[in-house]
Amino acid sequence: MSETELPTPVERSMMQQAQSQSLADYARAYGRRLRSGDLGAIPIILGLVVITVIFQNLNENFLTPRNMVNLIVQMAGITVIAIGVVFVLLLGEIDLSIGYVSAVAAVLVALLLRGPTGISGVGRLMERLGITEPFNWWMAVGMALLLVALIGMVQGLIITRFQLPSFVVTLAGLLVWNGVVLILIGAGGTVIIQDQVIVNIANYFLPKELVVNDATLPVNTSWLVGLTIVVIFAAGRVSRWASRRKRGVSTTPVVIIVLEIFLVTLVTTVIIYICNLDRGVPLVGIIMLILLTFFSFLATRTRFGRYVYAIGGNMEAARRAGINVTRMRVTVFMLSSLMAGMGGIVLASRLRSVDTAAGGGDLLLISIAAPVIGGTSLFGGRGRVISALLGALVIAGVNNGMGLLGLSAGVKFVVTGLVLLAAVLVDAISRRGRAQSGLA
Repeated sequence: MSETELPTPVERSMMQQAQSQSLADYARAYGRRLRSGDLGAIPIILGLVVITVIFQNLNENFLTPRNMVNLIVQMAGITVIAIGVVFVLLLGEIDLSIGYVSAVAAVLVALLLRGPTGISGVGRLMERLGITEPFNWWMAVGMALLLVALIGMVQGLIITRFQLPSFVVTLAGLLVWNGVVLILIGAGGTVIIQDQVIVNIANYFLPKELVVNDATLPVNTSWLVGLTIVVIFAAGRVSRWASRRKRGVSTTPVVIIVLEIFLVTLVTTVIIYICNLDRGVPLVGIIMLILLTFFSFLATRTRFGRYVYAIGGNMEAARRAGINVTRMRVTVFMLSSLMAGMGGIVLASRLRSVDTAAGGGDLLLISIAAPVIGGTSLFGGRGRVISALLGALVIAGVNNGMGLLGLSAGVKFVVTGLVLLAAVLVDAISRRGRAQSGLA
């Protein structure tokens, strides 16, 4: 072997580093993170266990397959909206308009599907434009999502160009879009969604038999979807491990990767089994999982995601590093409004209608509370997209359990507020621990 083919000292060091992290090293590093206050998902997992034990003891229907399927459908809309909130919180910003922005999208879809009836403002506008037929579902959804993305862009531009607090601008947006919802619906009061594709978003369940050319096969489509989920997760995890090892970066021990794949397989199997004891896996659950996967990839594996974390950690340092902070902030507010619109359509699908109360109530509060409860910091720079799912699961679980017990709305607000306060306290204590250990 010639001298040029031998690894350089730097390359040898990198190769040794890539192979140096044993299971013991990994355990010690994890212990140091815990002692420094970086608790990860441990508090939320313990919280879910406590919630499950309490409500199952108080009402034996809590863990029934039917209620578990209902829980997935109930949390889907909140989770979708909360995904966009995660990115806003990572910047250290807030978006108070998401509740009524979600309603704008839902109402617009419902009205475009109904067509030029002349009852609503949208219907009269369609008549003046010479549109005589209702929109197709994909045209209605596309136009609604485009509109709410533009809403986010306008709000983001006002915040960045005039250096205004996002709290003030989006609070104004909350009032404006609430009024727009009332104007759009007009005298109709309630608009029924009759398009079956839109209704199926939250009301369709994967069939337990596969039909091919009018022949019924004893193949449960839920298990095919579950197998696909496990294979994709395993392939992505192994691919990332191989990529880091090739680049000489310290890698997770193989035993931990195998354990992660096993846990994902176990959780997927249990969920599908429970759902199949009732109506089956809800389609909206698959849609929610796809969105979580895509935006998790966007946040952790792309330049966009790295820039968001950098701006949230230190905006001035990010600007000095050459990041276009203004453009990134506007983009994140567009993303927040877009996800709010998607969530609004999911919520409308579940109810099969929209009315003047759409976007109101506690929707804004729980959509912001969900990622915070799930572990995303209110101070910016820390959090994961999966926190939207975890927090929404806690909120939906608490509301569902208290609903089974017949408790009042006032009690639900009190309990949800206490859970949110506990999550913020955990985040503050965690930040203090990291600062004292020099990791913040």
